[in-house]
Amino acid sequence: MSLDTTLATTLHTPSDLRFTQLTQWLSTLAATPTLPHTLRAASSDASFRRYFRVDTPDGGTAIVMDAPPPQEDVQPFIHVAELFGQTGITVPQVLAADPERGFLLLSDLGSVTYLHQLNSDTAHALYLDAIDALIRLQSQSRPDLLPEYDRALLLRELTLFPDWYLGRHLGATLTAAQQADLDKVFEVLLANNLAQPQVFVHRDYHSRNLMVLAQGNPGILDFQDAVYGPLTYDLVSLLRDAYIEWDEEMVLDWAIRYWEKARRAGLPVNPDIDSFYRDFEFMGLQRHLKVLGIFARLNYRDGKDAYLKDIPLVREYVLKTARRYRELAPLVRLLNMLEQQPPQVGYTF
Repeated sequence: MSLDTTLATTLHTPSDLRFTQLTQWLSTLAATPTLPHTLRAASSDASFRRYFRVDTPDGGTAIVMDAPPPQEDVQPFIHVAELFGQTGITVPQVLAADPERGFLLLSDLGSVTYLHQLNSDTAHALYLDAIDALIRLQSQSRPDLLPEYDRALLLRELTLFPDWYLGRHLGATLTAAQQADLDKVFEVLLANNLAQPQVFVHRDYHSRNLMVLAQGNPGILDFQDAVYGPLTYDLVSLLRDAYIEWDEEMVLDWAIRYWEKARRAGLPVNPDIDSFYRDFEFMGLQRHLKVLGIFARLNYRDGKDAYLKDIPLVREYVLKTARRYRELAPLVRLLNMLEQQPPQVGYTF
C-alpha cells in the first residue's frame, strides 16, 4: 500500500545533495524550461519521495518529484500516468524524466486538496465529481496492463495488522486460538475481495490525493501503485477515508449514487444493492486493517508519528463493520480483549 502522497507537516529543506542535483538537472532541460532558483518544497509523503514546486518562464509553475533510487522507482508512475491519462481523468503530465536518478518534472495540479476543501457545503459536489472520475477510469479498465491485486498481495497487506498494529502498537502476542480466529476472518475477507469484478484500482483514492480543480475536477495524484483488482476498493477508499469521516447516511447515499451511475456505465457491479454494499464493507475492512498496520509501521519503523492521530478513526471503521456481520465477530472479540473495550451490540447479517 502506498498512502504516499499524504501532505506531511514537516517539509525537507533544500540543503542536501539530491536537491543540488535536482536543481542542476532542471537547468539542463531546454525543451521544458523552468527557473531552477525558484525551487521550493511543495509536499513530503510517507515514502522516500519528495515534491517541489518550481516557477516556469511563462509565469506558471510545475512540480518536481524527487524519488531516490533504489528505494523508489519512477517507471510505474510514468506508466500509470500515461495509462490513466488516456482514460480522460485528470492526472499530472510527465514533462521531463530522468528515471535513472529518480527525477520527474510534472504539470502542476495546484495545492488545494479535497481534504482542505471538504465541508458540509462542498462535500456533495466534490464527491460526485470524484465518483464520476472513478467510473470513467473503471469503465476503461483492461487486464494485463497493471499488476494483479491477487490473493498474495491482499494477504500480505492484511498481515500488517497483526505484525504492526497488534504486535508492535498494542504489544500483543496472539495465542494459537486467537491467531486461528484472525485467520478465519482473513479468509472471509479474501474470498469476498477476490470474487469481486476486477478493474483498474488507484489504491489510494482519497481526500489527500485528490486536488480541487476548476476544470476537470478532481486532479488525481499518487497513482504509481495502481493495480488491477476489486471494483469496490477505490470507492471505499474515497468514502471511508482515513483522514475525514462522514455520517453513515451520507456514505450510503454516495455509495448508492456510485452504484446507479456504474450500472448505467455498464460496469459489472453486483445488481443487488445489498450485496454490493456488503462487498463495499468487506473491501473496506481489508483496507482498514491494512491501514492500521501501516500507520503503526510509519510511527515505529519510520519515525512518522503524525499518523498515530488517525488510528482512532480507522479503528472505528473496523469495529463498526465487523459488528455488522456474524462471520466477523471474532475480530470484534479479539480487539475488545486486546484493547480492553467493553463489548457493544451490533447488527449482524
